[in-house]
Amino acid sequence: MHLTNSATSVTARHRRLLRDSALAVGCAALFGLLTVLVTGHWHPLEQLDQSWIDELHVFAREHRIWTASVQTLSDIGGTITMRALLGIAAAWLWLIGARVLAGWVAAQTLVGWGALWALKLAVDRRRPSFGDPVSHAGGPAFPSGHAMASAITCAVLVGLVWYRVHRRGRTAACTVAAVSVLTIGWTRIALGVHWPSDVVAGWLAAGIVLGAVTALVELWRPGALARDVRRVNWRTRPRVQRIIVPSVRPPRGAEPQGDPADHPDEAVR
Repeated sequence: MHLTNSATSVTARHRRLLRDSALAVGCAALFGLLTVLVTGHWHPLEQLDQSWIDELHVFAREHRIWTASVQTLSDIGGTITMRALLGIAAAWLWLIGARVLAGWVAAQTLVGWGALWALKLAVDRRRPSFGDPVSHAGGPAFPSGHAMASAITCAVLVGLVWYRVHRRGRTAACTVAAVSVLTIGWTRIALGVHWPSDVVAGWLAAGIVLGAVTALVELWRPGALARDVRRVNWRTRPRVQRIIVPSVRPPRGAEPQGDPADHPDEAVR
């Protein structure tokens, strides 16, 4: 029995490592390809980016209320909000004793932030420019910080609730996360502050960070993440307390005590 459990545990760990490594390597390959196309000024990609931006900019200029709503969504899903959510999650996990899981969440935030600016400065792509912009943003364009931060945050939060809910809950969590990530990325294009390829690059960069950080933590502390997940489940599960009230019956022939109004049957007699 012990050998079987050990073999199963090792196999599960290897599967997790393979999955996380494949995510990081796959996203890195696609990100590298996209970067080559962007820096090489591949005409079909530039034409696609420009056509999307131009059409959305015209619409944004003609529909100010719609544009204000999009700006609000973009502000709500900004990098500060996303990092604050991860910071709260990391602090809560630390307080309940899931220290490795808390470090994993914090690492996703810090590594993501560092990787974002390293990639931005390395590529140094200009943002879309208009004579009458509807929004403003500073710094290089590639990759999109909003897209990257929202993808990392939503993936981490889904991972934290994954083992706390059943299939319907998981489906709902994944749906909300996917809609949030897509919406935030789309707002950056609609406001004319990012090219569509910047947003796609942000999602791919998020996949690199998620996979690489998780794989490194698993190599550093094998099985610690899984143990912390079980600890969180145990600490947050509902407690059911049973209160047993002993049944005490008065002796036969004893008169009821107290006000007769409390014993209407006795008062009738």
